[in-house]
Amino acid sequence: MNEAKARILEQVREYHGSDEKEFVPGETGVWPAGAVFDADDRVALVEAALDMRIAAGVSSRRFERQFAKYFKLRKAHLTNSGSSANLLALSAFTSPQLEDRRLQPGDEVITVAAGFPTTVNPIIQNGLVPVFIDVELGTYNTTPERIAEAIGPRTKAIMIAHSLGNPFAVEEVAKLAEEHDLFLIEDNCDAVGSLYRGKPTGTFGDIATTSFYPAHHLAMGEGGCVLTDNLALARIVESMRDWGRDCWCEPGEDNRCFKRFDYQMGDLPHGYDHKYIFSHVGYNLKATDLQAALGLSQLSKIDAFGAARRANWKRLREGLDGVPGLLLPEATPDSDPSWFGFAITVRPEARYTRKDLVAFLEARKIGTRRFFAGNLTRHPAYLDRPRRISGSLANSDLVAEHTFWIGVYPGLTPEMIDYSAESIRDFAAKNS
Repeated sequence: MNEAKARILEQVREYHGSDEKEFVPGETGVWPAGAVFDADDRVALVEAALDMRIAAGVSSRRFERQFAKYFKLRKAHLTNSGSSANLLALSAFTSPQLEDRRLQPGDEVITVAAGFPTTVNPIIQNGLVPVFIDVELGTYNTTPERIAEAIGPRTKAIMIAHSLGNPFAVEEVAKLAEEHDLFLIEDNCDAVGSLYRGKPTGTFGDIATTSFYPAHHLAMGEGGCVLTDNLALARIVESMRDWGRDCWCEPGEDNRCFKRFDYQMGDLPHGYDHKYIFSHVGYNLKATDLQAALGLSQLSKIDAFGAARRANWKRLREGLDGVPGLLLPEATPDSDPSWFGFAITVRPEARYTRKDLVAFLEARKIGTRRFFAGNLTRHPAYLDRPRRISGSLANSDLVAEHTFWIGVYPGLTPEMIDYSAESIRDFAAKNS
């Protein structure tokens, strides 16, 4: 490292501590989510910028190897967002390379109505039909029984997110998928570090996704990842992420296969340059080394982040126990969630409303968020789309009306958590 670069990075490290602020109740914002960066994160990002690593490169490949190792999976492919990761994960199953098992337009994919749109959008974007099912109150996940009831003659896959970091019964769902010859896509974007029966979420299905948006467990600014133990699926994901090309050379690399000008594919002439043969309809959904350098630094803190989320959730849960009018969240049996947020449902029979409680909290600088879409089937974007609804969506409707969540992310201190709990208790006591 040259002297000028070392001096700059030392100044960055010194600068890092200058933005720390004391918590003042009612004045300092208690955010529902956010990234937590230390001096090492800042230095990693600035160093990558100084080296002008502005495209995917050595840091991206290193992150992919280390992230796959964390999950004990064979392959990880870094993307520019968690939404792109979901698109790639679902689209991979439409590949002609899967032959008779590939998903075809009109095939069905089971998902939940109470979730985030980007779990469902890839289904629609690929000409498939989402089958919406309901969730349980308290865990806010669906059940294997609801999934089993939703399976029809054209059902080919299941794509469901672990809700607010709380695992659904993914081992049972994986067995159900195997019994019915269905693909299982785990949207693990909100649940990195969560465990179900001692095993990490994101490792039960055929393929899994994560997000590195600042609200999530690891932050790159923007970014996501597709993970799988299936090398054939990994190759399809890589192709679709990298413009749809058939070539597997890294950028700047030529002729790794030693037959670059000796392929016969499609209707192309023999010897057409393999770097420009496209085997899938793809995109450019890669991330950059700027993001990956930050992600590598964040990855070293993943267990500490998870411990902080668990501690904050537990502190909130204990602080709100017994508050009248509220349904508090519960972990799925046999799970150990690395919580994304703390869901609160104001019971329909309560003497106050969700709207009133949220307004009170926001006035106290305690940030709140709705439970994502509440019920996606009621949103304008989905009203005229092909879909099937299995069973009642009564709980999703209730979530849409009565549920919100507040933060547990590692940037919240015990004082902030206690302030949130005390504020909710004070409101409930005055309005019950």
